[in-house]
Amino acid sequence: MGRLLVVVDMQNDFVDGALGFEGADKIISGIADKIRSYKEAGDEIVYTLDTHHENYMQTQEGKNLPVPHCIKGSEGHALVPALKEILDGCKCFEKPTFGSLELGNYINSKNYESIEVCGLVSNICVISNAVMAKAAAPEAEIIVDSSLTDSFDKKLNEETFDILKGIQVTVL
Repeated sequence: MGRLLVVVDMQNDFVDGALGFEGADKIISGIADKIRSYKEAGDEIVYTLDTHHENYMQTQEGKNLPVPHCIKGSEGHALVPALKEILDGCKCFEKPTFGSLELGNYINSKNYESIEVCGLVSNICVISNAVMAKAAAPEAEIIVDSSLTDSFDKKLNEETFDILKGIQVTVL
């Protein structure tokens, strides 16, 4: 039994690229500190990368969000520079959609006492992966630190925390 930190989609395109928004960069140093504290405690850290391809505009997501982003191999797909080195060696899950089924299966194969989810964007990929973690590890405490996630839509950001509380996720 241990702890898992899941760092969601801390990629250039969500901070200052195609889907970047004001304030997204403000969570980076806090996430770096959180990663360091998990490492010092000997706990596990994984991260996700939103991963699309040249056919993005033909996908279901592309039809609903017609902004090409996180195209594999592009600068926008890369981790933000401040987290690249600190996450080096951690397991990465490339995901073609909001939640990572591969991550969920990985969590399900382990026995974590707590799983903390942080990163971008709160009301899309963070909530999706928190729900995935809750389904994969129903007896683990799932945690989302509200200071380590954000959204381009501040109202949806706050509503996300209410929804998470409603499904018994601890919101700090």
